[in-house]
Amino acid sequence: MEEVCLNSEPVFEEGDDYELEGDFTEHDNVTGETQRRKDPTAPTVGLEFDSFDEAYDFYNIYGKEQGFGIRVSNSWFRSKRKERYRAKLSCSSAGFKKKSEANNPRPETRTGCPAMVVIRLVDSKRWRIVEVELEHNHQVSPQIKRFYKSHKKMILAAKSAQPLPEPVTEIHTIKLYRTPVMDVGSNGYSNFTESEGLNSIDLSKHLELKEGDAHAVYNYFCRMKLMNPNFYYLMDLDDDGHLRNVFWADARSRAAYGYFCDTVAIDTTCLSNKYEIPLISFVGVNHHGQSVLLGCGFLGHESVENFVWMLRAWLKCMLGQPPQVLITDQCKPLQIAVSEVIPNARHCYCLWYIMQKVPEKLGGLKGYEAIKRQLHKSVYNSLKIAEFETSWAEMVKCHELGENRWLQILYEDRQMWVPVYLKDTFFSGMIPIQENESLTAFFDGYVHKHTSFKEFVDKYDLALHRKRMKEVVADLESRSSSFELKTKCNFEVQLCKVYTREIFKRFQLEVEGMYSCFNTRQVSVNGPIITYIVKERVEVEGKEKEVRCYEVLYETTQVDIRCICSLFNYKGYLCRHALNVLNYNGVEEVPSRYILPRWRKDFKCRYLLHHGSSNIDVYNPVYWHNHLYKLALPVAEEGAQSEEHYKTTLQALEELLNKFHLVEDTLV
Repeated sequence: MEEVCLNSEPVFEEGDDYELEGDFTEHDNVTGETQRRKDPTAPTVGLEFDSFDEAYDFYNIYGKEQGFGIRVSNSWFRSKRKERYRAKLSCSSAGFKKKSEANNPRPETRTGCPAMVVIRLVDSKRWRIVEVELEHNHQVSPQIKRFYKSHKKMILAAKSAQPLPEPVTEIHTIKLYRTPVMDVGSNGYSNFTESEGLNSIDLSKHLELKEGDAHAVYNYFCRMKLMNPNFYYLMDLDDDGHLRNVFWADARSRAAYGYFCDTVAIDTTCLSNKYEIPLISFVGVNHHGQSVLLGCGFLGHESVENFVWMLRAWLKCMLGQPPQVLITDQCKPLQIAVSEVIPNARHCYCLWYIMQKVPEKLGGLKGYEAIKRQLHKSVYNSLKIAEFETSWAEMVKCHELGENRWLQILYEDRQMWVPVYLKDTFFSGMIPIQENESLTAFFDGYVHKHTSFKEFVDKYDLALHRKRMKEVVADLESRSSSFELKTKCNFEVQLCKVYTREIFKRFQLEVEGMYSCFNTRQVSVNGPIITYIVKERVEVEGKEKEVRCYEVLYETTQVDIRCICSLFNYKGYLCRHALNVLNYNGVEEVPSRYILPRWRKDFKCRYLLHHGSSNIDVYNPVYWHNHLYKLALPVAEEGAQSEEHYKTTLQALEELLNKFHLVEDTLV
């Protein structure tokens, strides 16, 4: 298996000719990667290279494809070390030649062309484009079959090139060496016939890309990398160069994972529903209870091998930090991959996905409605394992379902999806535990069964932008709005100052629900632990009222509390039954251990204060970038709160950049 890490612009073949003299005719039989590459990326401010030669070669290849030559028109050196730290690469027609005193001087061929790029050494090892001018004051055309001298040695080097080195997979290196075979499997173009290769290749296990899809995806990745160096993507090629899997995560997804990595859902809806794009999404929940994207991928085939690659790519992107809980669909290859790659995570199946399949799997059975009611009762209403086991057995026996294979598999996997078995697992609200709850896929409304790769790339940014705006609006509402109190309970007064707006509204329902609870009574005492029974009137099927009993354990010395409904682990805040017992014992505020930081209005700021420098590797620029990016996000968010905040933030950033420039000038 070959991995190609694609996290900056492509690296082209190197050349060493930095002067312009004359021209010559192109040889039609010239080969090499540079001659096969079409539509080269235009020079852009921020584009980086590993060496001066690579930067020169990049502009030289761009010039060849556009129809002009280049030369180094100016260089700056550090006087003591004779080390080049800045250079200007210009069109060969830049400037004018000195006047010659010869009897028959050669005619002037230069036009004072302004087209150029300025490159600069940064971090003492990488060259970055800092200025660009693409417009020429003379005609250039890629159709003109002439070469400038800057192209000559590039061609000679291509003829005698050694075999390409193996691609590398470091986080900030991108080297994609494409072969004719890769082009066949990825974008429909080939340099050999079908009889030479396609007949022996099993394309069913690769991404089924249509013409233009590969270019659209790759160009999008390159564009994103130019805009933000923390954009990450990885491609999986087989031994023949065919594209099997792709993974990527934008900078915000990587930053969000640092905050919300406790519980992650892997959405494989597009795979299970056989969409045109085999999209796989990693999704978490932010401090407003909103879904947040933590990475994406295209899976060529639903195999253990491919799922393993995808999970490892995701973990590599997230710097090796695994989640505590992983939620997936009921997919056996994915289950095996999770156990191999993330063995310590609590892997669960999503209850909602399973219950959505009930009509499909059981709809044709006699007495379907009765079966469905019994199944829902077993799953949603069981407070103890014994209750579930008894109810399930009654359903199977009463409706003669002992031979139903789907129900057999569900029962064998019951510890991975039935709520009563998952009470000790924290889900941060990511799984539904009531019949009226549902889930919405992150890209719902942006992806349909026939969405193509090219269409998805266009919609991806739109989806993330709208999700991001919802978070920004929720931040503003949580900080600036006063919450309406619906009771006189101290718990409500306490947490309206702490929780974000949406989480407070959810908690507020539990405070209101305290009034549907009655007959709180003590049933046993075991040292400091007191057991209470709280009765509650609940609606059954939206009509009848039914009385249910909930067992609540209360530890008096540490003020620990736990309800048998386990809402705190499912949702992250205390239930009405636990609040009732606290109130019964004269406790006026929710203990701090039950106020999760991830639901606080100021969670991101508090997170940075408590995790400021513990994970920083002072010798690793990747960690520097990730840490600074997380610190900068709250600054940008605060700066967007008002016009005054915006001006203050802008002024501070400009002052900081000026300080950097002053430091650099003193080093020169």
